[in-house]
Amino acid sequence: MLINKPNDIRPSEITDKTVYKQRRRFLQGAGALLGVTATGGLMALGTPPRDLQGNKIFKDLPRGIASIDGPLTDYEDATTYNNFYELGVGKSGPAENAALFKTDPWSVTVAGECEKPGTLTLEDFLKPHALEERIYRLRCVETWSMVIPWVGFSLGDALKRFQPTRDAKFVIFETLFDPDRLVMQNFDLLDWPYQEGLRIDEAMHPLTTLAIGMYGEVLPKQNGAPLRLVVPWKYGFKSIKSIVSIKFSKARPKTTWSDLQPEEYGFYANVNPDVSHPRWSQKRERPLGEWFKKDTLLFNGYAEQVAGLYKGMDLKKHY
Repeated sequence: MLINKPNDIRPSEITDKTVYKQRRRFLQGAGALLGVTATGGLMALGTPPRDLQGNKIFKDLPRGIASIDGPLTDYEDATTYNNFYELGVGKSGPAENAALFKTDPWSVTVAGECEKPGTLTLEDFLKPHALEERIYRLRCVETWSMVIPWVGFSLGDALKRFQPTRDAKFVIFETLFDPDRLVMQNFDLLDWPYQEGLRIDEAMHPLTTLAIGMYGEVLPKQNGAPLRLVVPWKYGFKSIKSIVSIKFSKARPKTTWSDLQPEEYGFYANVNPDVSHPRWSQKRERPLGEWFKKDTLLFNGYAEQVAGLYKGMDLKKHY
């Protein structure tokens, strides 16, 4: 397989070129004291709205692995154009209904093929992990894209704490199921709760991230607060939001979209311009805020880092 080095993000790819400095220590988010601190240098980030300018919660975060220098998707675009069916079916619905979603208290249950299963408060789940900024491309299966500065840490670092056994071949994630807090779960839009999964080596890959923030702020509810997955070389629906359950499994799990429409949404969902969706081509994408489309990159531009995970696999068959 020919693997090209990922291209740097060009200024023409995105709209907002404003930068600001993260200054305030991470004290409190989503109504809960998370107790995680980090140190490091100044980051170049896209600017949130003015009413959030004095509300930064992360201090001088170190740059994470495979981060990308350059300008970012406009904050307003990134937080008002979302797929989160639990809060709304349209792109603006999740942001409009976000105030109804209460994320405090929150806990995460880890179970399955591991030596140390358990249920932890969000504070205890996050406490051992130093945060860092990771600027990643995000490519939706619907052919739009963003570039977002996430705040988080490697999923693999968290999973190791629970000591997965040799039988742990896959990792299953579930979104909160609570129709009182996630209003659209009162309707049969999907088979709730939303579920996603990764192969264990994908989950342990350094690029795979658990995010609790973006743009120097606590993660907005419409973007998956208080804890979401970010897998930058896969289509966005793999990056499950508002996680309450992580389970190690022997068998490949059923996942929400690939179970509902397997001919359209594969389990792997790797970004691949040569594998079209049945209803549209994946060769081109539209960065939010831009008029013109650009070429889509294999593995969303991360082929150098992740192509080895799929050595010997037919990427058109295992889509």
